Amino acid sequence: MRRVAIVQSNYLPWRGYFDLIASVDEFVLYDDAQYTRRDWRNRNAIKTPQGTAWLTVPVRAKGRFTQSIRETEIDGDAWRSAHWKSIRQHYARARHAAEAFAMLAPVFEGPAPTMLSDLNRSLIESVCGYLGIRTALSTSAGMDLPEGRTAKLVALCRRAGATTYVSGPAARDYLDEAEFRAAGIEVEWFGYDGYPEYPQLWGAFEPHVSVIDLIANCGPRSAASMKYVGGP
Repeated sequence: MRRVAIVQSNYLPWRGYFDLIASVDEFVLYDDAQYTRRDWRNRNAIKTPQGTAWLTVPVRAKGRFTQSIRETEIDGDAWRSAHWKSIRQHYARARHAAEAFAMLAPVFEGPAPTMLSDLNRSLIESVCGYLGIRTALSTSAGMDLPEGRTAKLVALCRRAGATTYVSGPAARDYLDEAEFRAAGIEVEWFGYDGYPEYPQLWGAFEPHVSVIDLIANCGPRSAASMKYVGGP
C-alpha cells in the first residue's frame, strides 16, 4: 500500500498542510498547476498585536498570470528582509522563538531564491525537517501530463506507484473518483477538522495562520497539536 498526496506548493503553509504531508508516503508538489492570484501560493498569515497580518511574496506576471507556479518568478528581494523582520518582531516573545528563527534563517538570510517554487520547497523542507516528517517530497516538473484535471492527478499517482490518493476536501467539487478506480487507485478524503487549540500570543486563538506560529509557540510539542506528525 502506497499513499500519495498531490498539492501545489504554498508559502509558509499552516499546520494542516504539513499534517497531510505526514499522512502519506510521497507528497508531490504540483507546481505545473496554474499560478493563482491572491492565494496561498505566495502568501500566508501570522499573528500580531493588531490581529493577523499577511506576508506576501511579490511575483512577476506573464500576461494576465497565465503561467504555472513553477514558471512564476519572484519580483525582487526587498520582501525577504521585511518578512524576516516581521516574523522576528512578532514572535520574539514566543517560548520557542529561537528554534523557529534558527530553522528559517538559512532561507531568509542565505542566497536569495528567484523562483516561487524553489522558495516554497525550501521552506517546506525546513519545516518537515524540524517536525521530523520523513515523507518523500517530489515534483510534477518535467512530466508530460495528459489533459483533464483528474487525468493529470491519476498520471502523477501512477508515476509515484500510488495505491491510495489522499486528497484535501476542496477537490470534492471536481475530482472524478471513477477515473481513479479505473486505474486501480483508491481515493481517501483528508479532513482538517478536530485540530486542538494551542498557546498563542496576541489575543484570541487563530487556527489558520502559518505553521511558524505553532512552532514558535510550541516547539518540540508541536506534534501534539497535529494528527499525523509523529505517527498516526
